[in-house]
Amino acid sequence: SFFPSCLLIEEERHVRANDRNYNDKFFYADNHIKTSKYNVFTFLPINLFEQFQRVANAYFLVLLILQLIPEISSLPWVTTTVPLVMVLVITAVKDATDDYFRYKSDQQVNNRQSQVLRGVLQNEKWMNVRVGDIIKLENNQFVAADILLLSSSEPYGLCYIETAELDGETNLKVRQALTVTSELGADILKLAEFNGEVICEAPNNKLDKFKGTLYWRGSKFPLDNEKMLLRGCVLRNTDWCFGMVIFAGLQTKLMQNCGRTTLKRTSIDKLMNTLVLWIFGFLVCMGVILAIGNTIWEQEVGRSFQVYLPWERPVSNNNAVFSGFLTFWSYIIILNTVVPISLYVSVEVIRLGHSYFINWDGKMYYGQKDTPAEARTTTLNEELGQVEFIFSDKTGTLTQNIMVFNKCSINGNTYGDVYDEFGHKVERTACVDFSFNPLSDRKFTFHDSSLVEAIKMEEPSVQEFFRLLALCHTVMSEEKNEGDLLYQAQSPDEGALVSAARNFGFVFRSRTPETITLYEMGTAVTYQLLAILDFNNVRKRMSVIVRNPAGQTKLYCKGADTIIFDRLDPSNEDLMDTTSEHLNEFAGEGLRTLALAYKVLDRDFFEEWMTRLLLASTVMENREQRLADLYEEIETGLLLLGATAVEDKLQEGVPETIACLTLANIKIWVLTGDKLETAMNIGYSCNMLRDDMNEVFIISGHTAAEVQQQLRSAREHILGLSRVSNTADEEKTEMFSNDSVFEETIIAEYALIVNGHSLAHALEPELEQVLLETACLCKTVICCRVTPMQKAQVVELVKTNKMAVTLAIGDGANDVSMIRTAHIGVGISGQEGMQAVLASDYSFAQFRYLQRLLLVHGRWSYFRMCNFLFYFFYKNFAFTLVHFWFGFFCGFSAQIGLDTYYWTAVNHLFVWGSLAVYFAILLAMQSDGLFSIFPSQFPYIGTARSCLAQWSVWLVILLTTAVCVLPGMAVRFLKTDLYPTLTDKVRRLQKASRKQGPREQNLRRVRRTSSRRSGYAFSHQQGYGELITSGKNMKHTMHDDPVRALCKQVRDGLAPTSEERAPF
Repeated sequence: SFFPSCLLIEEERHVRANDRNYNDKFFYADNHIKTSKYNVFTFLPINLFEQFQRVANAYFLVLLILQLIPEISSLPWVTTTVPLVMVLVITAVKDATDDYFRYKSDQQVNNRQSQVLRGVLQNEKWMNVRVGDIIKLENNQFVAADILLLSSSEPYGLCYIETAELDGETNLKVRQALTVTSELGADILKLAEFNGEVICEAPNNKLDKFKGTLYWRGSKFPLDNEKMLLRGCVLRNTDWCFGMVIFAGLQTKLMQNCGRTTLKRTSIDKLMNTLVLWIFGFLVCMGVILAIGNTIWEQEVGRSFQVYLPWERPVSNNNAVFSGFLTFWSYIIILNTVVPISLYVSVEVIRLGHSYFINWDGKMYYGQKDTPAEARTTTLNEELGQVEFIFSDKTGTLTQNIMVFNKCSINGNTYGDVYDEFGHKVERTACVDFSFNPLSDRKFTFHDSSLVEAIKMEEPSVQEFFRLLALCHTVMSEEKNEGDLLYQAQSPDEGALVSAARNFGFVFRSRTPETITLYEMGTAVTYQLLAILDFNNVRKRMSVIVRNPAGQTKLYCKGADTIIFDRLDPSNEDLMDTTSEHLNEFAGEGLRTLALAYKVLDRDFFEEWMTRLLLASTVMENREQRLADLYEEIETGLLLLGATAVEDKLQEGVPETIACLTLANIKIWVLTGDKLETAMNIGYSCNMLRDDMNEVFIISGHTAAEVQQQLRSAREHILGLSRVSNTADEEKTEMFSNDSVFEETIIAEYALIVNGHSLAHALEPELEQVLLETACLCKTVICCRVTPMQKAQVVELVKTNKMAVTLAIGDGANDVSMIRTAHIGVGISGQEGMQAVLASDYSFAQFRYLQRLLLVHGRWSYFRMCNFLFYFFYKNFAFTLVHFWFGFFCGFSAQIGLDTYYWTAVNHLFVWGSLAVYFAILLAMQSDGLFSIFPSQFPYIGTARSCLAQWSVWLVILLTTAVCVLPGMAVRFLKTDLYPTLTDKVRRLQKASRKQGPREQNLRRVRRTSSRRSGYAFSHQQGYGELITSGKNMKHTMHDDPVRALCKQVRDGLAPTSEERAPF
């Protein structure tokens, strides 16, 4: 077609090795990346266009244009130009600086060197690498693009990578090439002749998934994520490897994940935008009022001044309405300072300062890991002071996530506790001596010696138990010195279990893609690894299929007890009941549990099942579902071995932090993947659950109807008791019945615990509202056995239906979804990598720092921002309304009441003077200690979003305005009565005479005394006074002499009074 295919939606990718001509037909992206937005020529137009997208900047640009019209402008254009240019320049410099650093980073990456195979190896810049090229990587080098691993220096085509830049995890991961391509080795000639074609999925942002098929030599081979090296990874502990480029440049998974972060707006942002719109409307209203005043004044009074202040065109035709129209725009210019041009810039500067306060807070610095608190955003600081709901993970967030093998149950017997001869539990005992095992870990401690004795006596169930722990995992072993083993585990749980098996005599020594080598009580045993049925959050279990040296094929499985028990053989019912009791005991002590089981496989059945597995792994459509069905098929009829119990202790200060946050009326919900008993025990340890609570409701229904009934029963029970025991708070509840801040204040001591299978039903559209209403009536909510998606759904449910600010805190990859969903996301830099930190808005090392983040920094930021906005708007209104009131005294002539240089002086006085007073008085009165001592004494939560919705707020505004205006108006009107001027007296007499009307004169008849009259009155004829005053006998007309015209008006009674002439 005429248009390149890159403009179309790519559904499937075809890549042929060492064939650029073929690959160029598809117009795939090259490996050049560009994250910068501008260049030298496009910076000015694009940046100005982006800045004038903001309403405030566009508004002041319109004002500047109006000021250039002389008929309506009474201010010099400089008064608007200078602030606008300052704002534009500051923003442009910031944008240019940020973009320059992006440009430098792009150049640094694009100019990195890579070895590309073009007949021979030659150095090329990363930007010149193309899809289909074969490149060579060496140890400690970054991967240039998303490549398919072909061969490596390690046996079986293995290589090790570090994905810290990709997902934050620092532990090494293993990748393995296909056997057919690993045979290519480092032979340049064979690699140059390699012409395999890959058909795979289109570019996407899924870091942990890849589906594709390699077609070569008439055969096809399945490809998955374990065969891929993604851009941003680093090659470790591998001398070299070769790979074929599948995705390049902006189409790599790393760049696909570099999209813009969703903009999170605070309550103050929304309130501020609303206020600016109201203020703009208020400005228009003031302009209309003054324009109407000008029209009336010109019509009634202004005409008298046209003699010596004539109207200019086009108003010269005595059009008072048009004069008012021009006056409206003139007053819009004069009163424009009521809409603050520097508001948004000032707010961003304050937020930046608050972010630095968080970063510099020494009380949130964790010295053991050299980890300070970090504000990864500057836009949410004041929102921290508005948080009402906290959603917390348990493992690694409330607990330390440092796992220690503590207890176990094997074949119905428990191990871990030590008892004396009377059957009493002994708390302090000596550690077990593991000197019999030269490969044991000296840091490992265990106190029950009976387990070691069972190992030495070669009890089959005990040996099979630890054999399972040594085989069923994805741990990588690194042995730098003889017997010095270092395990690289994807989770602390796996590391703890493999270390336990190591110390009890079943040492995981090494692995290849096809074998696992153990040292069983000092004897090396190599197992053939046939399949790995990996763990995921839906399966909640992991299995391996191995063949021992005797040729027996076994499946070993470990996972959540509820999942494993559903797949046990019916003959295990008694053992399952006993193990369940042990699991409940372990969970009651707050331990993390797993159930272990195995199965002996028939060889013929396994071979047939394996054939179907290989076939399902090569299909492109619905591959995951087909594999899941096959896994489900083989993981049945299991034989139970026992269960493990791993200890994960609480972090320091967690109970105190939760208690303090609870006093601050913040609700804490715990969302964990652990079982019910473990979650409840941690709840009691954290003081979230207490014995003095009225009741703890457990929702454990298996159907939607059961869950609905349990939720409604709990809600009716709570509301029924509340009406009886908390009648004193009913009025408060009714008053704020529509506000989430107060609707639950009548409830204090109830808890709700929801199981994972019940939560799946409760989150359905028909029941989610019932779940929300019931949960919000409780002080504590704990959801257990939840998946990452369910965590996000719970957060979204509260976020969508409640007018409340939500915060999610976690430390692992399974917490990323809820961290991104909540209004505010907090990441704990813990043992599970850095994925949560990379997705968060704030991060620190310990849960206890959340108290200071919310109660100190959050509330201070909110308090300071509110005070700033109050003061900022007050400053602008106080200065602007002077010109509004002055309009009533100057004939609404749009004249300024203050010199323009005075404006700058006032602004500086307000800004610097207020800062001095603030730091001298208010800042000294703020204490972070007071917030922790009196956490509930902070009445500002919810005020930002509800202030414009409360009628009381508008009543206060109206009354305040009336109280402020009334004294001035009273003085103005009462002054004429109390202290009248001469003009006032004359006007009063004139007004009184008009009301009385004309009087009839009663003339008395008197005697004529003509002898006393002057003869002049009768003898003199009419004079020439009228002719003289008319000016007809003069050379200059009256119209040429304003003074004479004024005299005539005085004589005719048409002249304006002194007060009417005052403005001129």
